[in-house]
Amino acid sequence: MRLHETTAPLSQAWDRIAEDDTAIADDLARLIAADTSFPPGDGYPAFADLMESLLAPLGFRFRRVTVPRLLWHVDGSGAEGERVNLIAERKTGRPVSSLYYHVDTVPPGAGWTKPPLALTREGNRLHGRGAADMKGTIAATLAALRAAGATGLALRFDPTLLLCTDEEGGLYPGIRHLAEQGLIEGHLVSFNGGAAPRIWAGCFGSIDLKITVHGRGAHSGDPVGGINAAEEAIPLLNALMALKTKVEGRVSAMPPPPHRAGRPLHGRLTVAAMHGGQKGSSLPAEFEILVNRRYAPEEAFEEVLAELETTVREAMAPSVALSVDIRMIGHLAPVSDPTGPHWPRWQAALAAGFGWDPAEFRPWGSSTSSDMGFVQQAGIREILLAGLSRPDNNTHAPDEFTTMDDVVALARAILLYLSEDFTTRTGA
Repeated sequence: MRLHETTAPLSQAWDRIAEDDTAIADDLARLIAADTSFPPGDGYPAFADLMESLLAPLGFRFRRVTVPRLLWHVDGSGAEGERVNLIAERKTGRPVSSLYYHVDTVPPGAGWTKPPLALTREGNRLHGRGAADMKGTIAATLAALRAAGATGLALRFDPTLLLCTDEEGGLYPGIRHLAEQGLIEGHLVSFNGGAAPRIWAGCFGSIDLKITVHGRGAHSGDPVGGINAAEEAIPLLNALMALKTKVEGRVSAMPPPPHRAGRPLHGRLTVAAMHGGQKGSSLPAEFEILVNRRYAPEEAFEEVLAELETTVREAMAPSVALSVDIRMIGHLAPVSDPTGPHWPRWQAALAAGFGWDPAEFRPWGSSTSSDMGFVQQAGIREILLAGLSRPDNNTHAPDEFTTMDDVVALARAILLYLSEDFTTRTGA
């Protein structure tokens, strides 16, 4: 532990976290078993019940904030169920540090060799959907809070946990609603990041566009009056591929992550899903295309969306398709320069918790996306970041995992950051 001064309660709490691995695994098992897949996102109320049961013994009080349906519901998005966000508070008069977690996960999907909604522990690895992104970070926070309580450790900040909905998709993430309603207190720590010595430099925005080409069904052997929606969509797919080449030529000044070896970040366009038709003897009457567009902070959302819509309309103008529907079903705003006065203390805590040399920290951004862009739009500029994701732990893929070592390290970093007794060499 690289600390300038260490008190007995802080040392005891630090050691206790490593001894708490059984409870950490038990907590994570319960979190993973609670299905919060988005879509549909209908498991949020039950997850809030679970979190209240885990946090109440630690002295927290709770508020549930439900996002109104008219803000998040879009036909065809797959989103269903009540959007319950949980605010867990334990106020003693100290400054508040709001700790943010999105509680939804991507659906398990195919290809798993282990049960996706059950914790599988294999040595140091902890497998299950959400283990890395980001239910493992909740387990780490619980471990830090237990250790502080058990040792009587004085805290510098009153922790408030924000357990929020719909980061993995949709138009209106829960944290956006909390920010716009003025319900975020103090400074914000997001755990939607990675286990790396990183100074967050921001991230790209993301748009999900659902395009539906409408034709007319008919027998494929005698298609009188039929219009094949799939075939009518081919010029559109070609136009999207041409736009993809154009978009990927737009580079960002945002510092790239180390694995890009100096290559700049650039815009991205992905044809993420296509669906149409049911059998060979019928012309498909509808053909759906899902497009994802990642855009840099230097690009304007309105211009990005207009470019997509124009591409679709121009490509489909000569078509005999009956109609083409264009619907934005997901959006995350970009994040730019989230640094601020609390970052030095947070870096020092992460360095000590994970055993990194402070000199290893570098600023970099990402062409992935976050719901923190909406928080910045609401006026909160500084956002601290960390998490459990690593390039090799199958985040959003089959057999997702984190490690007990990383969960313990993150728990120790959280403990240090919140502790009154944590003093860095810079005095932060």
